[in-house]
Amino acid sequence: MKAREIMTKRPKCVTPDTTVREAARLMKEQDVGVLPVVDRDGSDRLVGIVTDRDIAIRHVAEGHDSSSCPVREAMTSNVRTAREDDDVDHVMDLMGKEQVRRIPVVDERGDLVGIVAQADIVRDARDEKKAERTIERISEAGGKHSS
Repeated sequence: MKAREIMTKRPKCVTPDTTVREAARLMKEQDVGVLPVVDRDGSDRLVGIVTDRDIAIRHVAEGHDSSSCPVREAMTSNVRTAREDDDVDHVMDLMGKEQVRRIPVVDERGDLVGIVAQADIVRDARDEKKAERTIERISEAGGKHSS
Protein backbone atom coordinates (compact mmCIF):
# COMPACT_ATOMS: atom_id res chain seq x y z
CA MET A 1 0.00 0.00 0.00
CA LYS A 2 1.29 3.47 -0.91
CA ALA A 3 1.01 6.76 1.00
CA ARG A 4 -1.23 8.19 -1.75
CA GLU A 5 -3.82 5.52 -0.95
CA ILE A 6 -4.34 6.59 2.67
CA MET A 7 -3.35 10.28 2.74
CA THR A 8 -5.72 13.19 2.99
CA LYS A 9 -5.36 14.92 -0.36
CA ARG A 10 -4.96 18.70 -0.69
CA PRO A 11 -5.26 19.65 3.01
CA LYS A 12 -6.06 23.22 3.96
CA CYS A 13 -2.89 25.27 4.36
CA VAL A 14 -1.69 28.56 5.81
CA THR A 15 1.30 30.76 5.02
CA PRO A 16 3.98 32.02 7.40
CA ASP A 17 2.19 35.40 7.36
CA THR A 18 -1.22 34.01 8.36
CA THR A 19 -2.10 35.12 11.89
CA VAL A 20 -2.07 32.49 14.61
CA ARG A 21 -5.70 33.37 15.35
CA GLU A 22 -6.69 32.62 11.74
CA ALA A 23 -4.74 29.33 11.83
CA ALA A 24 -6.51 28.31 15.06
CA ARG A 25 -9.88 29.26 13.56
CA LEU A 26 -9.13 27.17 10.47
CA MET A 27 -8.11 24.20 12.64
CA LYS A 28 -11.42 24.44 14.47
CA GLU A 29 -13.40 24.79 11.24
CA GLN A 30 -11.62 21.82 9.61
CA ASP A 31 -11.52 19.78 12.87
CA VAL A 32 -7.77 19.18 12.50
CA GLY A 33 -4.79 19.56 14.79
CA VAL A 34 -2.24 20.47 12.12
CA LEU A 35 -1.99 22.78 9.14
CA PRO A 36 0.76 22.59 6.55
CA VAL A 37 2.51 25.91 5.98
CA VAL A 38 3.26 26.84 2.36
CA ASP A 39 5.55 29.68 1.32
CA ARG A 40 2.80 31.99 -0.01
CA ASP A 41 -0.85 32.11 -1.05
CA GLY A 42 -1.43 30.05 -4.18
CA SER A 43 1.74 28.03 -3.66
CA ASP A 44 2.08 24.38 -2.69
CA ARG A 45 5.75 24.60 -1.62
CA LEU A 46 5.87 23.24 1.91
CA VAL A 47 7.93 25.32 4.36
CA GLY A 48 6.68 23.84 7.64
CA ILE A 49 3.70 22.84 9.72
CA VAL A 50 1.85 24.38 12.62
CA THR A 51 0.04 22.23 15.17
CA ASP A 52 -2.45 23.03 17.88
CA ARG A 53 0.32 22.15 20.32
CA ASP A 54 2.72 24.60 18.63
CA ILE A 55 0.14 27.33 19.09
CA ALA A 56 -0.42 26.44 22.74
CA ILE A 57 3.26 26.04 23.72
CA ARG A 58 5.09 28.50 21.48
CA HIS A 59 2.42 31.15 21.33
CA VAL A 60 -0.27 31.19 24.02
CA ALA A 61 2.03 30.08 26.85
CA GLU A 62 4.47 32.83 25.89
CA GLY A 63 1.74 35.49 26.00
CA HIS A 64 1.82 36.47 22.32
CA ASP A 65 -1.06 38.39 20.72
CA SER A 66 -2.83 35.88 18.45
CA SER A 67 -4.56 38.59 16.42
CA SER A 68 -1.30 39.96 15.04
CA CYS A 69 1.32 37.25 15.59
CA PRO A 70 2.20 35.38 12.36
CA VAL A 71 2.27 31.60 12.06
CA ARG A 72 6.03 31.78 11.38
CA GLU A 73 6.54 32.42 15.11
CA ALA A 74 4.77 29.20 16.11
CA MET A 75 5.44 26.82 13.20
CA THR A 76 7.92 23.99 12.90
CA SER A 77 10.28 24.24 9.92
CA ASN A 78 12.44 21.49 8.40
CA VAL A 79 9.64 18.94 8.62
CA ARG A 80 10.27 15.35 7.59
CA THR A 81 8.09 14.40 4.65
CA ALA A 82 7.04 11.36 2.68
CA ARG A 83 6.40 10.89 -1.03
CA GLU A 84 3.17 9.67 -2.64
CA ASP A 85 4.89 6.47 -3.81
CA ASP A 86 6.38 5.63 -0.39
CA ASP A 87 5.12 2.41 1.12
CA VAL A 88 2.90 2.88 4.16
CA ASP A 89 5.45 0.77 6.07
CA HIS A 90 8.06 3.44 5.33
CA VAL A 91 5.68 6.19 6.48
CA MET A 92 5.00 4.26 9.71
CA ASP A 93 8.75 3.86 10.28
CA LEU A 94 9.27 7.59 9.73
CA MET A 95 6.44 8.53 12.10
CA GLY A 96 7.83 6.22 14.79
CA LYS A 97 11.41 7.41 14.34
CA GLU A 98 10.46 11.09 14.39
CA GLN A 99 7.77 10.52 17.05
CA VAL A 100 5.19 12.56 15.12
CA ARG A 101 1.50 11.93 14.51
CA ARG A 102 1.37 13.41 11.02
CA ILE A 103 3.63 13.38 7.97
CA PRO A 104 3.16 15.79 5.04
CA VAL A 105 3.34 14.14 1.63
CA VAL A 106 5.15 16.01 -1.14
CA ASP A 107 5.82 15.43 -4.82
CA GLU A 108 9.24 15.42 -6.50
CA ARG A 109 9.32 19.26 -6.50
CA GLY A 110 8.62 19.45 -2.77
CA ASP A 111 5.06 20.62 -3.33
CA LEU A 112 2.46 19.49 -0.81
CA VAL A 113 0.02 16.91 -2.15
CA GLY A 114 -1.37 15.44 1.08
CA ILE A 115 -0.84 14.45 4.67
CA VAL A 116 -0.82 11.08 6.45
CA ALA A 117 -2.10 11.11 10.02
CA GLN A 118 -1.84 8.56 12.79
CA ALA A 119 -5.57 7.88 12.34
CA ASP A 120 -4.98 6.99 8.66
CA ILE A 121 -2.34 4.46 9.70
CA VAL A 122 -4.62 2.84 12.28
CA ARG A 123 -7.60 2.75 9.92
CA ASP A 124 -5.84 1.52 6.78
CA ALA A 125 -2.69 -0.35 7.76
CA ARG A 126 -2.63 -3.95 6.63
CA ASP A 127 -0.17 -4.94 9.38
CA GLU A 128 -2.05 -4.25 12.62
CA LYS A 129 0.92 -5.21 14.81
CA LYS A 130 3.20 -2.78 12.98
CA ALA A 131 0.57 -0.04 13.26
CA GLU A 132 0.36 -0.71 16.99
CA ARG A 133 4.16 -0.55 17.36
CA THR A 134 4.22 2.72 15.37
CA ILE A 135 1.64 4.29 17.69
CA GLU A 136 3.66 3.16 20.70
CA ARG A 137 6.85 4.69 19.28
CA ILE A 138 5.08 7.97 18.49
CA SER A 139 3.74 8.11 22.03
CA GLU A 140 6.96 7.24 23.89
CA ALA A 141 7.86 9.63 26.70
CA GLY A 142 10.41 12.19 25.64
CA GLY A 143 9.20 12.45 22.06
CA LYS A 144 10.43 15.42 20.03
CA HIS A 145 7.04 17.00 19.45
CA SER A 146 3.45 16.13 18.71
CA SER A 147 3.10 17.37 15.16
